[in-house]
Amino acid sequence: MNGVVLISGGGSNLQSIIDNAEKINLSIQCVVSNRPDVYGLERSAKANIPSCILDHKLFKSRRDFDQALMSVIDEHQPDIVILAGFMRILTDEFINKYQGRMLNIHPSLLPKYPGLNTHQQAIDASDTLHGASVHFVTKTLDGGPVIAQKKVKINPEESAETLAAKVLKQEHVLYPEVIHWYTQGRLKLLDATTATLDGQVI
Repeated sequence: MNGVVLISGGGSNLQSIIDNAEKINLSIQCVVSNRPDVYGLERSAKANIPSCILDHKLFKSRRDFDQALMSVIDEHQPDIVILAGFMRILTDEFINKYQGRMLNIHPSLLPKYPGLNTHQQAIDASDTLHGASVHFVTKTLDGGPVIAQKKVKINPEESAETLAAKVLKQEHVLYPEVIHWYTQGRLKLLDATTATLDGQVI
C-alpha cells in the first residue's frame, strides 16, 4: 500500500517505519513536516523518500493549513495516512476526508492522558504502568478507537525523560506492527468508536 507520513520533529517513529517498510508492505510516497529543519526530514532524505515542508506559521488559519496539507497528500493518492509525532490539531474537514485510513501513535495508555505531557502526568498520578497506544484518528483528540497498546513499568525513581525513552522503544515496535495489519487488509474502522481486526471488534 502507498502511504504518506506526517511529522513535526525528530522522526524516530518515522525511522522505525522506514526500516520496516518492505516487511510491512508499505511504500512511503512522501513525508510531510509542518516544521522546517527537523531531523525527520533528514531521515526521509537518507532513505530517498520525497518530502514536503508546510510551515503552519505561514498560514492564516488552521483551515488554510489543512487545505494545503490535503492538496499535498492527495497528490500521492495514499491508501493510508500515518501520523508519526505530528503535533497539529486537525480540522473536522480534514479528518472526515481520511477517517478510516488515518492512524496515530500516542504516548499513553489511552484513554488515559490525551494531549501533551503524558509521561509526567502518569508519574504524578502514581501509576505503575504507562505505555503507548495506536488508534484511528477521529474528531475527538486522541479519542479514536484504540487498536493496540504496549505497556512499560514505571519505576519509583522514574523521571519523565527516562519514562519517555522506555515508551519510545515500545512505540518503534508497536507502530509498524499495527500498520502492517492495515496494509494486509485486516484492520478496519467501522465507525467513530469501533474498529475491527480480522472481523472481530477490538
